[in-house]
Amino acid sequence: MWNSNLWQEYELIDTSDGERLERWGDVILVRPDPQVIWKGVKKSKLWNKYNARYIRSSKGGGAWDIKNLPKGALDEGWTINKGDLTFRIRPTGFKHTGVFPEQAVNWDWMDKKIRESGREINAINLFAYTGGATIACAKAGASVCHVDASKGIVAWAKENAQLTGLSDAPIRYIVDDCKKFLEREIRRGRKYDALIMDPPSYGRGPGGEVWKLEDGICELLELASKVLSDDPLFVLVNSYTTGLSASTVGYLLSLYMKDFGGKVTADEIGIPVTESGMVLPAGASARWEKK
Repeated sequence: MWNSNLWQEYELIDTSDGERLERWGDVILVRPDPQVIWKGVKKSKLWNKYNARYIRSSKGGGAWDIKNLPKGALDEGWTINKGDLTFRIRPTGFKHTGVFPEQAVNWDWMDKKIRESGREINAINLFAYTGGATIACAKAGASVCHVDASKGIVAWAKENAQLTGLSDAPIRYIVDDCKKFLEREIRRGRKYDALIMDPPSYGRGPGGEVWKLEDGICELLELASKVLSDDPLFVLVNSYTTGLSASTVGYLLSLYMKDFGGKVTADEIGIPVTESGMVLPAGASARWEKK
C-alpha cells in the first residue's frame, strides 16, 4: 500500500462505527467513511470533543453538527500545509473538506518525477477538483492545465494556488467537461508530458443522464493516450470506485499505454491511523512511468 504518512497538519486519529476522527490543523472533525465497517473500537477521547461532525440523513445527504468551529470556518474555512503546499479547508454540504489527504503520497511521487526529469514538463490534471495535484506539479516546476466541470471548485483551486505562492505560475484553468475537453485538445493537436486523472465514481450530465466510471473509463483512457507527447513522463489514474481495484485500473492503464513502453505499477493508497497503528485503505492508484 502507498501510505500518505508525511502529513504534519492533518491526522487520522481514529476510526470506528463507519466514521473517521480527524485533525485538520487545530480543528477536530468526525466524518462518515464507508470503508470503516468495524464497530466498538473507539479509543481516542477526542470522539466526544469534536468541533464538527457530519451526520448522514436517512433521506440522503446530511448536515454538520457544529459544536465550536472557529468563527467563519463554514464560510471562509481555514488553511493547512503539506510541506510547501497550502490548502483552504472548508466543510462542505457533501461531507468533504476540499482535500483528499490520501493523495499526498501521489503528490510527492509527481513532485519527484518532475524535479528529476531535468526538462520542462507540460501536465494536464483532469477532474482536478481543488487542485492538490495541480499545485504539486506547478510547485515542482511544471506547466499545468487544470480541468474541472465545476466553476466553484475551479475557483477554490485558484485560491489554493494563490495560498501556495503560485499566483503567477503557468497554470491554465479550464471549466469544462473533461471528455469533451480531451476531444477538443486532440483536434487542436495539443500534447502533454504528464497526465493525472481522478474521475468520480458516478455523475450526471447536463441532460440528467447518469455517467458511471466503470462504463466510461476505457473511453477516457483512450482519449487521454492521444494527448500524450512522444516522450511522456508519467500518467496517474485514481479510483474511488469499489469495482475498480488497483489491479483493475493498473491492467486498464497497461492496455492503453502499451505503445509507449515503460511500466505500470498499481496499489491501494492509505492513511495511517494514530490510535490503531494500522493504515486505512482510501482508494487506489495506477501509475505509468518510463522504465
